[in-house]
Amino acid sequence: MKAVRVIPTPSGGKVEIQDIPKPVAGPGQVLVRVRSAGLNRGEINQARDLRSGNTITTGVEFAGEVAALGEGVSGWREGDRVMGHGRGCQADYVLADPRALMAVPPGLSWVDAAAFPNVFITAHDAVVTNGQLCAGESVLINGASGGVAMAAIQIASLLGAKPVIAQSRSAAKLDRLAQFGVDVSIDSSRQSQVDVVMAATDKRGVDLIIDTVGGPVFEANMQSLAIKGRLVNIARLGSATAQIDLGQLWLKRLKLIGVTFRTRTEEERLECIQACARDLLPHLGAGRIRLPIDRTFPMDAIGEAHAYMILDQHIGKIVLTTD
Repeated sequence: MKAVRVIPTPSGGKVEIQDIPKPVAGPGQVLVRVRSAGLNRGEINQARDLRSGNTITTGVEFAGEVAALGEGVSGWREGDRVMGHGRGCQADYVLADPRALMAVPPGLSWVDAAAFPNVFITAHDAVVTNGQLCAGESVLINGASGGVAMAAIQIASLLGAKPVIAQSRSAAKLDRLAQFGVDVSIDSSRQSQVDVVMAATDKRGVDLIIDTVGGPVFEANMQSLAIKGRLVNIARLGSATAQIDLGQLWLKRLKLIGVTFRTRTEEERLECIQACARDLLPHLGAGRIRLPIDRTFPMDAIGEAHAYMILDQHIGKIVLTTD
């Protein structure tokens, strides 16, 4: 079968399509024929940093049909339309834990299904499980045009957050986010985040911040939080370091929370997937949440797909197709 592979080199991983053996479903595993696979920035970073070790197959999300069931698997049948979260997903076939799979709602395309798992699982974990957002609370999403941030906006809106505030350096991208539940936009190229947040919340500050930017906005985030506010950091696209004012942390009784799959156990990862499926699949099926598809590439054009993502001009998901 064909797969996107990263070959380690001293200057960073080399990405190419290789023919590798088709996997076989073992006990407790499901073999899925992949139709589409989402592309994520973490995969580009992983490839760039792979300077030693073994060649790997990339990809963390996929959509396709159940091709075979391993011994002891129940709840799924051959031919079921599924989407899921896993490893080595940018390939013609992938093995998955049954609990890492979600049923694709009727009428949803393979491309749209493949765009759902990683960003909505991550955003649900940040907003609901860790952020504990409640109806009527206010929320700010930094770097709002990214996939996880766009999912977080929609989840916050579904939960009844008011206002939902989105921050970006691009006015054009902010204009396109209004349709997904944004009440207030902050163009950080010309506006003060703190000033806009305080004006939108009667000088109270926001209850929750979902942050993908990191260092450059950290001090503004601390100033933007209300008493007992929560800051959930998902990514550090701007910088991984920042200076903290412990007086703000102490006086406001703030919570700083980091989230990642890298240090989770397998059981914790599966629990995240199941929680997302429980809370969000009904909304996905009803068309109340979605991630726009910016562009698709055939899997053979993986180099072009990586180059396009690096330009950082897209809004929504970039998806690979296997057919």
